[in-house]
Amino acid sequence: MERKLYQKIWDELSAEKPMIFLAGPRQAGKTTLARMVSSTFSNSIYFNWDLVTNKRLLIEKPTFFQDINRKDNSLPLVVFDEIHKYKKWKNYLKGVYDEFSDQYKFLVLGSGRLNIFQKGGDSLAGRYFLFTLLPLTLAELGQRRRPFDALIKNPLELPDSDKSLESEWRQLSRVGGFPEPYLSGKETFYRKWSTGYGQQLIREDIRNLTAIKDVDSMEVLFSLLPSRIGSPLSLASLARDVQVSFNSIRDWLEIFESFFLVFRIPSWGKKISRAITKEKKLYLYDYAHIPNEPEKFENMVALELWRAVSNWNDLGLGDFGLHYVRNKEKEEVDFLLTSGHNPILLVEAKLSDTAPAKSLLKFQSALNVPAVQLVNKPDIHKVFSNHGLQTLVVTASRWLAGLS
Repeated sequence: MERKLYQKIWDELSAEKPMIFLAGPRQAGKTTLARMVSSTFSNSIYFNWDLVTNKRLLIEKPTFFQDINRKDNSLPLVVFDEIHKYKKWKNYLKGVYDEFSDQYKFLVLGSGRLNIFQKGGDSLAGRYFLFTLLPLTLAELGQRRRPFDALIKNPLELPDSDKSLESEWRQLSRVGGFPEPYLSGKETFYRKWSTGYGQQLIREDIRNLTAIKDVDSMEVLFSLLPSRIGSPLSLASLARDVQVSFNSIRDWLEIFESFFLVFRIPSWGKKISRAITKEKKLYLYDYAHIPNEPEKFENMVALELWRAVSNWNDLGLGDFGLHYVRNKEKEEVDFLLTSGHNPILLVEAKLSDTAPAKSLLKFQSALNVPAVQLVNKPDIHKVFSNHGLQTLVVTASRWLAGLS
C-alpha cells in the first residue's frame, strides 16, 4: 500500500536536511515507506539492527555503506532501521552525519520515539528533522484532504466530493488502521493480530530497552486502558486497580507513549471558568477492540486529529496542539485544536445526536472559535448559529476526510 501522504512529508523534509528520522508504532508501515522512498533513488542500501549479520557488519566496518555498487553519480540513500537499539547509536550517527552529510541521504527508522533520548543533551541536535508515521486514517485513505491554508482559514467547509467514505470508516472501526489487519479486512485476523501486538511490544521492545521488571503488572495496566477511553485519566485510581505505586503508573504510561501504544492530550484552561487542568485523556493507536462504541468513535476521531496536528508540526507549519475542555461541573468538549497556544477549533464526537451539545455551544461562546460536532451517522450536514458563531453538525467521515 502506498503512503503518499508521508512520501510527501519525506520529500519536503529531505530537501532541507540530509538526515531524516522516521518514528512511529511498530507495524504501522515505516519499512514499507522506506522501500517507497528507496525506489526513488538510483542507489540505496538498507540496514536493520535486528539482523545479526547487519550488527556485525556495522561493528566491524562502521562505514559499510560506502560499498554501495552505484548505478550512477546521484546521492545514495542509506536506511538505518531500529538502530536506536544500538547503545552507541547517537554517537555513531553523529559521526556519520558529520563526515558524510554532503555525500549521502540518511533515513533513520525506529518503533520507539527516536527523540526520547534528547534529555540531558543531544549530540545529534540540529542534524536531523523528525516526522512520525501513524496507522492509516480516513484522511489518508480518502485522498481528498483540503489544502492546509484553506482548512485553517475555514475549518467548517467540507471537501468537494460526492463519494461516500462510509465503507472505509466502518472498516477502520472494525479492524483499526494498522496496515496488515486493515488490508485483510477480517475481524478474526484483527483479533489475533491485536492480542499479540501489545504483548510483543511490552515483553520484547519495552522490556529490552527499559529497566522494567514487573512486566506482568504492566500488562495488567495496558489491559485496563480500553475501558478508560474518553474520560480524564486518574493515575491514582489505576494504581489502586493494578496494585502498584502511583509513580509506577506514571512511568509506565510515559513508556507506553514513547513506544506508540497510547497518546494523551491535556486539558485547556484559558478563558474557561472552573476548568479542570490536571488530568489528561488517553487514547489508543490500536482502537478497534475498545468495547464501547461511543468511546471507540471518540478514539477514532482523536487519532484523525492527532495525525493532522502531528503532520502540521513536523512540516513546520506552526505550533499546533490538541486538547480537551472540561470544567468542575463536568461539562466537556472532547477536543480543542490550538495554534500558537491560541484556540482555533472545537470538535465534539457524538454517535447520533444531530443537535449541537449544550457544552459545545457554551465553550464555543467562551472561546469565540468555530465548532464542529461529528456524528457517526451518514448524510448529516447541518449548520447552526450560536450568537454570531457557526456550529457545524456533520457526518464524521465526511469532515475528517478533509483534514490536511
